[in-house]
Order: sequence, then structure tokens, then C-alpha cells
Amino acid sequence: MAKFEMIGTASIPGKGSELRLLQRNDEFSIRIAGTAGELMNTRLHGSEDALAELACQRIAERPGARVLVGGLGMGFTLAAALQTLGEDAEVVVAELVPGVVEWNRGALGAAAGHPLADPRTRISVGDVGELLRREPGGFDAIMLDVDNGPEGLTRRENDWLYSSKGLACAQQALRPDGVLAVWSAGEDPAFTERLRRVGLLVETVTVRAHRPGKGARHCIWLAC
Repeated sequence: MAKFEMIGTASIPGKGSELRLLQRNDEFSIRIAGTAGELMNTRLHGSEDALAELACQRIAERPGARVLVGGLGMGFTLAAALQTLGEDAEVVVAELVPGVVEWNRGALGAAAGHPLADPRTRISVGDVGELLRREPGGFDAIMLDVDNGPEGLTRRENDWLYSSKGLACAQQALRPDGVLAVWSAGEDPAFTERLRRVGLLVETVTVRAHRPGKGARHCIWLAC
């Protein structure tokens, strides 16, 4: 079997660490330097697809729907959002690491069908938290997939997103009857309670990493 080869690195702003892009034939993997596990793999994206589908299906019929994807990753959540929404929609993607955007514009982009090339896509390079603060009432749906769960894995500053203040900010960034969707590698009852404490109605959905019905069980919170 062929081995993974590193084909790119990208610094994580403010962390002093880097992401690494590896390729084996047509399979790609993203990992954090110095750790054994991987963050993402192009063969395991069922739950990333589900994040967008579950959120966007609720608002897809709205004229000119505008949604935010926090974390570009390998582009699968963005691609699923574009497939679910209408031709008059706008999908804003906030990605902290500029190198990840460049990877998706290059060889990695083919895995998800080059969603960055879709005219409905808008890229915002920077902290998704800052974007939320700038745009109260700006989005019909917000999808957050910037860590492995409701804590700052890639950078500690992301902890704010999952705090009561961060969730309240996300709630303020939603339009009436909008939906907040958060991806996690596992369940977290304390996070569910935080969502409820800021006044959101919460549904927790278990999805599989690999379709159909295979792979690890991941968690998506849907709050409105």
C-alpha cells in the first residue's frame, strides 16, 4: 500500500504550530504537526456533509438565503451547503488559516468538487468569531466546524466560540428563525446546557463519519 506523503504545510495564526497536508493516491489527510492523529480525511466526510444538510434544509426555501460556514476544512461542508441551497443563496466561509484556502484552490479542491469556484461562495480569511461580531442579523444559518468539538483544539482562542458569550454572539448573528449548527466528534452534555441557557431550543443529532451508516459516531447540535 502506498504511503502518505506530505505535500504542504500551513501555519496556524497565533498558535505557533502548523497544519500538514498529506496525500496518498487520491486520498488527502490534514494533521496538526507533532500529533499522531488526523483532523480530516477526504474518505471520511459523511458528518461534515450532514452538518450543512441538516442546517440548510431548514432555510433552503428562503429567497436569498445567506449562511456562514465556520471552518473550510476540506470543503465538504461548503459543497453540501451549495448543493442544498438555491441559486440565489450566498455562502460565506470563514477560514483562519490562509494555507487551507490555497490547498482547496489547488489539488485538494477536487475531492469536494471545487466548491470555492462556485459564484455563490464568499471567502473571509480570519477568525469566525470576529465575523460573527461584525454581522448581527447577518445569517439564516451558521455552521461551526472549527475544532473537534466545543473546545479550542486547534487554538485556545476558539474556546470563546463555545462559551455563553460566544453562543450569545452567534445567536445575535442569526436572522429570525435562523439555525445554529455545531459539529463535534462526540457528545457534550455541558455544551447542550450552555446552548439552552442562552435561550436556544436544542436538538442533538448523531451522524456517522462514513456513509452509509459506517464509521465513528459524531454529534451535531441544531439550535434555534
